Amino acid sequence: MRKKRAHKVKKSKSYATFESQNVFLMAKLKISDEWWTAPAEGDNGELILVTGRRNMDEIMASKIFNDRIEVTWNYAPQANGLPDESTSKLMEQVHDALRAEFDKDPVAIMTGIYTGAGERNWIFYTRSINIFGRKLNEILAPFELLPLSIYAEKDPEWNEYREMRLTEIDDSGI
Repeated sequence: MRKKRAHKVKKSKSYATFESQNVFLMAKLKISDEWWTAPAEGDNGELILVTGRRNMDEIMASKIFNDRIEVTWNYAPQANGLPDESTSKLMEQVHDALRAEFDKDPVAIMTGIYTGAGERNWIFYTRSINIFGRKLNEILAPFELLPLSIYAEKDPEWNEYREMRLTEIDDSGI
């Protein structure tokens, strides 16, 4: 005998509308594949290479990606603060895997990468922290255990991205 629920669950038309609007918006949004790289100075004067994705204004205005996630890889720096060659190659393999998956299924958009002072930070804006976490675990499964830490916070105004853009060097006149 089947038990009756204590309460009835109603389907929400507004949720379905919101979801279909999101799907429609996602189909319309063009995610740029243009990047820039510029040197910056860390807190202790060390070199930090900043790489950022260009032309994200439409994505920011969509208000779909409101959570920022920072994936940090700590490493033993060389004298210049950058990773050694073998660590750098492994980081690039991880980077390529992250890009391939999130470009294919944009539950998150990689917007920036900071490298220097013993850290590589990948910055993402996501629609869902939970789905991002599941995807990240799937992406990283083929790799040995990596020294990663993950931080997430609400950032609907994209403050971190806006601050990062200040380091971009205008090369349009070159």
